[in-house]
Amino acid sequence: MTKATDETRTDEMLDRVLANSTTRTEARVFGSAQALQNAETATYGNHDGDQWDVEDRHALRRVGGLSTELEDVTEVEYRQLRLENVVLVGVYPQGAQADAENSLRELAALAETAGAVVLDGVLQRRPHPDPATYLGRGKAQELKKLVAATGADTVIADSELAPSQRRALEDVVKVKVIDRTTVILDIFSQHAKSREGKAQVELAQLEYLLPRLRGWGDSMSRQAGGQVGAGGAGMGSRGPGETKIELDRRRIRTRMAMLRRQIRDFTPAREAKRAERKRNTIPSVAITGYTNAGKSSLLNALTSAGVLVENALFATLDATVRRAETHDGRVYTFTDTVGFVRNLPHQLVEAFRSTLEEVADADILVHVVDGSHPDPAGQLQTVRDVMGDVGARELPEIVVFNKADLISEDERLVLVGLEPHARFVSSRSGEGIEELRAAIDEALPKPAVEVHALIPYERGELVAAVHETGILISAEHGEQGTEIHAHVSERLAAEMAPFAH
Repeated sequence: MTKATDETRTDEMLDRVLANSTTRTEARVFGSAQALQNAETATYGNHDGDQWDVEDRHALRRVGGLSTELEDVTEVEYRQLRLENVVLVGVYPQGAQADAENSLRELAALAETAGAVVLDGVLQRRPHPDPATYLGRGKAQELKKLVAATGADTVIADSELAPSQRRALEDVVKVKVIDRTTVILDIFSQHAKSREGKAQVELAQLEYLLPRLRGWGDSMSRQAGGQVGAGGAGMGSRGPGETKIELDRRRIRTRMAMLRRQIRDFTPAREAKRAERKRNTIPSVAITGYTNAGKSSLLNALTSAGVLVENALFATLDATVRRAETHDGRVYTFTDTVGFVRNLPHQLVEAFRSTLEEVADADILVHVVDGSHPDPAGQLQTVRDVMGDVGARELPEIVVFNKADLISEDERLVLVGLEPHARFVSSRSGEGIEELRAAIDEALPKPAVEVHALIPYERGELVAAVHETGILISAEHGEQGTEIHAHVSERLAAEMAPFAH
């Protein structure tokens, strides 16, 4: 493990891997994701509509240097996540250094989005994380010196720590230690807006917290009354009773059960809306992809939806549905879904499963990939893995490399080799948007039934339905009504059957 700021150390010392952290003491803008991409993408143009939500989100900022955290946190039982000055640590096996550096840069972007100032990042090469202290006892001592030198008050591990690993590492470095999962959950709790989103995030947080509770043993143990007896407790009081930590666990399980009921109660409303779209044979296009790949920006460019856009990870969590039309007038919907990230906590996948069902019920997936990202292949694989978990892997997929204005010609050749049939677009400059619309129009399911019908003028709603959901081949207006030749859905064909010929 090496550290770039101290060139006299050998290659086995701490390794600074955050290449863009040239000034460690410089505070970064709350909500940025500069560890992943160019700062030009942080600007919002007219194509994103009025971004009032961004101003509201930035109206409340965390102020650095005001932490009340204890210097030695090992005796603190319950702590809020007050990220300020942080040092990132990771462990990688032989031959996986490039992937580990990309992962650590992504962790830096997550920490910045949560409101932290990233001071340094270090990697330790070893076959497996140490089961005791994650880094190993000696390297943990070196991390302690680095934390003291930089003035950090938090260490973030680039993987999920076992409760024993977290406690043992805290005992060594004497500052708070959290892991990647904790940071992601904190971001989700900040950005959740809808009732369902808040319930899903709280459920994921409680599932993560339950096995990590720390208590004082027999503190607050319920004891029966009585005279002094065996063991000094009296008859009938030899059992330990319910301790404080057991009480907390019981209350958390009760709260989790209530949240699961709430989330189930949200399902009928979503299913009713989905069923209405199916009854009207309205196709659905789901926009999915890695976090910060530009899904919301692309939705705004395609539909002028005005959805919140921010250069931050997990800026939008709630599914957004918008109406769109093909070039021949058929109506379909776009659904913007929650983004994904490598090592996405399984608690979040389970909690957001009901939201991800919107993706599984879509007719087409528009898979958005950040073309300027250093590891687009990793983004593709991560999203496809999660899509497989929710049963959406077999859906027709249009791969879109976004941020084409930031990609060089050589990089385009590499991306074409990765996905030969992918589309290149830029939601910022408008490049490739019309071509993408045409590709979606072509991929949408076509109405299956061909009809010839003379529709009376008093049944004009059938003609309107043909225009909206079918493919109109010809329409001629006569004395008796409108002569229609079109391809329509089976449901609409049944309604037009009395007038068919």
